[in-house]
Amino acid sequence: MALRLSSKLFSVSIGRNVVVAQHGNVPRRYASSGAAAASSLPSSIKNAIERDAGLPTPDPAPDSQTARLVNDQLQFMVPTYVRPLPMFHKGEGSYLWDVENRQYLDFTSGIAVNALGHCDPGMTSLLSQQAGTLIHTSNLYHNPWTGTLSKLLVQKTLEAGAMHTASKAFICNSGSEANEAAIKFCRKVGKILDPSGAKHELVSFHNSFHGRTMGSLSATPNPKYQKPFSPMVPGFRYGTYNDIEAIPSLVTDNTCGVIIEPIQGEGGVNVATEDFLTALRKRCDEVGAILVFDEIQCGLSRTGQLWAHAALPKEAHPDIISTAKALGNGFPIGATIVNEAVASKIVTGDHGTTFGGNPLGSRIAHYIVGRLSDKELQKAVLAKEQVFRKHFARLQKRFPKVITEVRGKGLILGLQLSQDPTPIVTAARERGLLIITCGTNTLRFVPPLTISESEIEEGIQKLESAMESIFHEGDQVPGTKGQQEMQ
Repeated sequence: MALRLSSKLFSVSIGRNVVVAQHGNVPRRYASSGAAAASSLPSSIKNAIERDAGLPTPDPAPDSQTARLVNDQLQFMVPTYVRPLPMFHKGEGSYLWDVENRQYLDFTSGIAVNALGHCDPGMTSLLSQQAGTLIHTSNLYHNPWTGTLSKLLVQKTLEAGAMHTASKAFICNSGSEANEAAIKFCRKVGKILDPSGAKHELVSFHNSFHGRTMGSLSATPNPKYQKPFSPMVPGFRYGTYNDIEAIPSLVTDNTCGVIIEPIQGEGGVNVATEDFLTALRKRCDEVGAILVFDEIQCGLSRTGQLWAHAALPKEAHPDIISTAKALGNGFPIGATIVNEAVASKIVTGDHGTTFGGNPLGSRIAHYIVGRLSDKELQKAVLAKEQVFRKHFARLQKRFPKVITEVRGKGLILGLQLSQDPTPIVTAARERGLLIITCGTNTLRFVPPLTISESEIEEGIQKLESAMESIFHEGDQVPGTKGQQEMQ
């Protein structure tokens, strides 16, 4: 088990009994008679040991098999991520297992990807079947599934009451690629409307996240992401989310496109108002700009409707929808859905992809769109939202100075905290629950849409236990328990 303290390294030796506590990586405790050793320790250390001894899934120790595997591999990996030590190798439904066969309930679903849960049996069967039939031909030739998926995306979008002008789809490999296509399509339309090239500006919004490629990154006004790779692609302007009054000066005659998330995921689970999106649509019509809804995280029934904007009036519908994540339930695939006003401006050679639309990915996505379009599944998402909200309201009453707000729709929900949520994430993981953060001090909940109510109850119990280990009831800052750093 682990003992982490926020400052010094402690090593207490009593005969052959050694207890080590260390800040940072999880240490290992060795003891030939733990009770005797613990009884002679200062009470603060003894209490921490006793508490950690009850953790079902403490992070693996530095001398564990997991650590050996990780350390052997890390030296060959470009360090683009800092990961906690558990290494996952198996999943089923709402659960994951690490290489030490410890079970975790997954409230992240691969960052809103595994909407049907891990290793969905239908998807697994189709993967095997199609892999044994045809995986790739390139876009130099037709295959049965690229067009079939495109047709289904358009049909289901129209049936859902979303983007009423949806006409065609471009199939690619990721969310960043879907947004790159959308950005290029906006630029192409602008060039046709104004051959001088003046109509090339794109508008996006603070706290947005549209991807890591240079175009999508240029639409993501976060200095942390942009500064190492500046200068960005020129021609991007940034506005304030939900600021209606600023729209006329932000979106001008030089604007070729506006890209926005109806619900900002990475930015903090911020929901755009109907009035704001309607005003954006109106202004885009006035200046001849293309309106893009990035529904990569909030789309495909995560809000209880196929698309997050489906409840909006037609006057607020976009010209383009970008999607990915849940589209493949873990298989890499993305799509850019466009109306005829956009499609008519794109000609052979304007855009392309080597792997996009391959038979394997397209068939999988076709199956997944069919599943996620199910009305009963969507009704269940809304019911599960209320289960989460009921528990969040109770936790907010218990920790009123810590939990300041609940945001989101369906099963993309955020708890706004008054302080860094990282200790809660760590404490939850060591109790067998996976949760993630977003924005500034926000806990994000994006579980599989197939999660059961009993699994939600189980996860909330683990979350509450994690919070209990850090906060006193009613505290705004960690009490005595919280002084022991959880990460």
